[in-house]
Amino acid sequence: MRVQSYRDLDVYKLAFELQQHVFKVSKLWPPEEKYALTDQVRRSSRSIGANIAEAWSKRRYPAHFLSKCTDADGELQETVHWIETAKSCEYMITEEHYQLLLRYAELGRKLGSVIQNYESFCKSV
Repeated sequence: MRVQSYRDLDVYKLAFELQQHVFKVSKLWPPEEKYALTDQVRRSSRSIGANIAEAWSKRRYPAHFLSKCTDADGELQETVHWIETAKSCEYMITEEHYQLLLRYAELGRKLGSVIQNYESFCKSV
């Protein structure tokens, strides 16, 4: 299947799935975290997919495509930090935390592959 849109990319699909999972999980956190930890983790998790989408539109410019992909990776790392923080604050159970980190590691590998092979995404424009 030829990729027609960023929505067709496995890396984007996983980023979107995980952002929705983070939203669901963070609904259970204390209300006093609404404008702090909850807001931060939701924004960074959503920004991963948003940067992938923006990168797709910049494929004509390989350096810009790569830059947006590395921005997505930075947001991924920030999201992992906030998840670790939530676990440390005892807002997440160990198993849920562990499973979420495994999925983010998978996303990191997929994104890393895009970054490593960024030129192949730009050739078809």
